[in-house]
Amino acid sequence: MTRFGQRARLALRRRTPARRPPEAQPESQPAPNGHRGGWLHDLNGRWHLRHSDNGVTTEAVMIPGAAPEAGPSVPDDSQVLQVLDLAMRIGEVLLSSGEGVAETTATMLRLADAGGLPTCEVDITFTSITMSCHRGMVAPPVTTMRLVRYRSMDLTRLTDLARLVGRVEREVLGFTEASTELDAITRARHPYPRWLTTLAWSGMAASVAVLLGGGAVASVVAFFATGVIDRIGRLLNRYQLPMFFQQMTGALLATGITATLLYFSLLPAGVQPSLVVAAALTVLLSGLSVVGAVRDAIDGFFLTAAGRAGEITMFSAGLLGGVVLVLKAALVFGVELSVVGPLPSSNLSLAVRAFAAGMTSGLFALASYSPVRYLPSAAGTGAAAWVIYTLLTQAQFGPVVATGIAAIGLGIVSGLLHRLTGVPRLVITLGAITPLLPGLTAYQGFYQLAVSGVTDGLVTVMLALAIGLALAGGVALGEWMTSTLKPPVPVTAPGAGAK
Repeated sequence: MTRFGQRARLALRRRTPARRPPEAQPESQPAPNGHRGGWLHDLNGRWHLRHSDNGVTTEAVMIPGAAPEAGPSVPDDSQVLQVLDLAMRIGEVLLSSGEGVAETTATMLRLADAGGLPTCEVDITFTSITMSCHRGMVAPPVTTMRLVRYRSMDLTRLTDLARLVGRVEREVLGFTEASTELDAITRARHPYPRWLTTLAWSGMAASVAVLLGGGAVASVVAFFATGVIDRIGRLLNRYQLPMFFQQMTGALLATGITATLLYFSLLPAGVQPSLVVAAALTVLLSGLSVVGAVRDAIDGFFLTAAGRAGEITMFSAGLLGGVVLVLKAALVFGVELSVVGPLPSSNLSLAVRAFAAGMTSGLFALASYSPVRYLPSAAGTGAAAWVIYTLLTQAQFGPVVATGIAAIGLGIVSGLLHRLTGVPRLVITLGAITPLLPGLTAYQGFYQLAVSGVTDGLVTVMLALAIGLALAGGVALGEWMTSTLKPPVPVTAPGAGAK
């Protein structure tokens, strides 16, 4: 290179910035067409990044002074946790008492809205409750879960809870005071002593025996047999025996006591032992949540409905196993507990049996710790539903159709009482459906499975299942027919209270 060329290169280096060494320079990426990109490729990429194909800019246009949408405004963390805790605890008591998922969810959401949490979601399965509060983009959501580990039927507790929720919604009671009162409700002892509930279950079995057409002796035997079953059941429950085996034990005792009396000829002539067994089975069937399972399925909560249906199936299988075992053993000793024929239908017997139906409903409500003021309503509704069922069967309607129509009327009455007085539907419904339970049909199916044949037994058992489904579906339809009614507006404005 000449001396002039060296001087020209030195002047060019002084005028241009220093270049990075080759090993520090980033290697250009290949373009989509396979060529290395240069300054023209970079310029083209920036153009497409800023503009779309139609020439409209794709960058977000920020308005000076405008803040992004933050979502719903909710209270601070301490109040959010307090409201969610109260709603979850109330939901747990409702679900464990047999309340439907739709009613439990609606109650929890109303409580959350009253506490200033309008954006909450509730998810309930058969054994768990999950509740989440959405707080927009300014704070993470708060989610809590609670397991339902027990099942307890206390209609007084259910009534007190309904009154507590109403006071919170009307802002008469704050959430702190409501939490304290909820503790007192859940920890309170049952309103009646245990011996009284045992007498109520026994009296219910005696009333069912009269309802089915049995005489005084059958009622007395059913009374004492059910009393023994209840006391032994409480003892087994204290040792945490699974409910399946408790149901089997109850069926074993009901059928075994009757078979033993028949074997030793301790039952007078004319007494139908199958009515004694059917009365005890009706008492054992009354604790199953058939209405709740069907109502959850109708409302679209299929997971919880499947859980309740599985529970009902297992408990019914326990009853079937207990009855079949005793019937097989009784045949070995020459004792046959055959099912009775058609029942008498004179006007006097209808009046007596209608009274027995009312006693059955009222005593079930008493055994489930219902408040005393609601016992006449449960008894009257049960007697009226049974009269409707009897009139329809005499008019040549089938047992399934007659049960469904009577259950619709029962659901209408319970729905009206709920809308007008605020009493929970279960307080009226659970007792009123008891006279319509297919206890005798279920026993007939069990007997046919053990003695006659599997085919006839399965047909009869399916008939009992159809009656139970018609009963639950009719109650749900009747309650839906009254769902459009609004509760009466109080005359005086409720007092304000801190949430």
